[in-house]
Amino acid sequence: MKITFLGHASLYLELPNATLLVDPFISGNEKAKNHVDVDGLNPDFILVTHAHQDHILDVEPIAKRTGATIVSNFEIAEHYSAKGLKTHPMNHGGRWEFPFGTVQYVNAIHTSSFPDGSYGGQPGGFVIKTTEKTIYIAGDTALTMDMKLIPMHYTLDLAILPIGDNFTMGVNDAVIAADFVNCEEVLGYHYDTFGYIEIDHKKAVETFKNAGKTLHLLDIGSHIVI
Repeated sequence: MKITFLGHASLYLELPNATLLVDPFISGNEKAKNHVDVDGLNPDFILVTHAHQDHILDVEPIAKRTGATIVSNFEIAEHYSAKGLKTHPMNHGGRWEFPFGTVQYVNAIHTSSFPDGSYGGQPGGFVIKTTEKTIYIAGDTALTMDMKLIPMHYTLDLAILPIGDNFTMGVNDAVIAADFVNCEEVLGYHYDTFGYIEIDHKKAVETFKNAGKTLHLLDIGSHIVI
């Protein structure tokens, strides 16, 4: 599984039999738009954790161009279905077997509304299990005890956690979250995009290292393979 960081909370996952785009916020991200070609992204599925603009900005144009299926909570799926786009609605705790593997929509503690203020359902994260690897994409969330449920069902190869603080959990809580989900390999995201969420990279990496874990901080457009 190849995972490319597209800035903020946007990810591009290349699996053997499908390509997934997560929370595309690229064209409006000053740090990403000159490093990522939006028109070069051709996902089969677009996973959306919640309805905030910094997670959905490029969903509609990419879905229209590619015919990708949008996977999200019921309210977000209905929003895009009404626009004539392909969707797959989910809700908390639910699992579905997609061609590339199993996806479970799991709890997150945050808010969720569309840019016009309309209701975007409850936020969530995704656990994606393929035949080879299993990852957890937390979405925007606080540290939550519900994370302890994940290793009861899955053995994670990677946890993708927000670390920017202020709007989500920060580095110290993310270390605890990694303990809760029993995963020592963490990809940090949702940091540095805005002044509120700028972090000290060296300190963050050292904090994880001191806890016996590895924090990966990728440049925009860079990737890891798990």
